[in-house]
Order: sequence, then C-alpha cells, then structure tokens
Amino acid sequence: MGAAIAAYGLWGLLPIFFKLLHHVGPVEIVAQRVLWSLILITLLIAARTGLGALTTVLRDRRVMLALAVSAAMIATNWLTYIWAVNSGHVIAASLGYFLNPLVNVALGVLVLKERLRRGQLIALGGAALGVAILATAALQTLWISVTLAVSFAFYGLVRKVTPVAPMAGLGAETLLLTPLALGWLAWIAMQGTLAFGQDASTTALLIASGAVTTVPLVLFAVAAQRLPMATLGVLQYLAPTMQFLCGILLFDETLNRGQLVSFGLIWLGLILFAADSYRAARQKQVAMPTKIAVKP
Repeated sequence: MGAAIAAYGLWGLLPIFFKLLHHVGPVEIVAQRVLWSLILITLLIAARTGLGALTTVLRDRRVMLALAVSAAMIATNWLTYIWAVNSGHVIAASLGYFLNPLVNVALGVLVLKERLRRGQLIALGGAALGVAILATAALQTLWISVTLAVSFAFYGLVRKVTPVAPMAGLGAETLLLTPLALGWLAWIAMQGTLAFGQDASTTALLIASGAVTTVPLVLFAVAAQRLPMATLGVLQYLAPTMQFLCGILLFDETLNRGQLVSFGLIWLGLILFAADSYRAARQKQVAMPTKIAVKP
C-alpha cells in the first residue's frame, strides 16, 4: 500500500511543482517533460528487461498506431493540466480527476459494453447532476475539468485494449512525442525564448520533470501488482483531493456556491461509486473459495 500512497501523493503535489515553473511556457514544460521522461524510462527498461521489449513494440505497426492515439491523449492532458495550474485554476484541474473514474465507467458502458450495477448508476447520476450545476456555475473553467477527465479516460481506454506492457508502452508514447518536442524546443530556441539553460533552478526543475512524470508511474505499477483493484480505486481519490486542498490552502483559490454544491454532488457520487466497487470486490472475493471448494 505504501507504493500506492506514494504514487498518488506525488500526483497530488504536482500543482506545487508546476507552480515553481510558472514563468515557463506550458508547451515547453510538456516538451521538456517528454524528453527527460524518455531518457529515464529508457534507462529503467534497459535495467529491468533490456531494450528488446521496447523494440518489439516499435516494430508492431498496429500497436504503434494505437499508442499514437494514447500519446496524443496524454499530451493533451499534460498541456491542459500545466496551463490550468499556472493560470490559477487548480480547483478546476482537480475536478477533472474527480470526474475521471466516472467517465471511465461511462466509456466502459458505451465502448466496451459493460453493464452497470444499481450503485454505479446512482453514483453516475449524482455526478452528472454535479457537472450540470458546474456548467452553469463555472462555465468558464468547465472545459478544463472536462478536457482533463475525457483525455485521461480515453488514454486509459486505449491502453486497456492495446496489448503492451505499461513501461514499454510509455516508452513508445514518449518516443512518438519526441520529434514534436524537439521541434518546439528548437523553434523557441531560435526565437530566444527557451527557458532551459537560462538559470540553474529552472534548468534543474525542467530536468526533474522527467522523474516527476516517471517515478509515480513506476510506483503505481508496483502497487497495481500487489493491491486489489478495489483498494486502488479508493486510493485514487487521494491525488485530486490533495490538488483541491492545494488550490484552496496554498494558492488562495475560492469556490462560489454553485461550485460548492457541484463538488458536493460529485464527491457523493464518488463515495457511492467507491463503496459499491469495494462491496462488489469483497463479495467476489468471498465467493471464490466456495467455487474452488465445489470444483470436481
């Protein structure tokens, strides 16, 4: 459980990290994030399994096409999130990740033809009402929340249906984004607006963005192998909760009445959703020994 808490805790502290880079353009931050992540991920893959797993993925055109879509989704997510944080919309960004699990469920129903339990339907209904209220109370920032939730949900969907290992897939995604990242960095360097190299602290933070991206993913991969999905499902709300508190306590963002009601409904939906998922997982766990016992 320690690995999961560490992963979600690091994701929850991301607003503080990116606020330190408020003077750097969001596109450059994403570009630097891609390059330094690629270096770190490549080293990790080489140390763990060798680069053969990555080269195998790169040779599979069908997998690479799917990963190109997921790379576009994660790049959109990163860019939107960094822009939101450094534009004073941390609360709107946190809402996106509160909504994300519910969007995942909706995609499961619409795309994967999964069936919902009654508790999940009630949870989705409460969250949908919360989003409807938010649409009228905070229309100007609603696009941030929706973009983050939808982009990450589609990213998860593509990765779910693509037969590729997590680290190799992430390596291939960053490799696909690398030409765009290098092109942008070369362009702003010619314009004289490249932040990298201007001072030691900025350069160090941009280099660290690779670790900030990769380390939580590695910790999450470890946790996913050791913990039940129900436990991970509950712990995943740690990150947006911390981000929400950062917006309120550290960055002096405020909530109007409509946003407060909206968050309350969405949180209620998430609590119902998490409780239903946990109860279903427990029932399945209890039923398994019974099935094994009567097996001929």
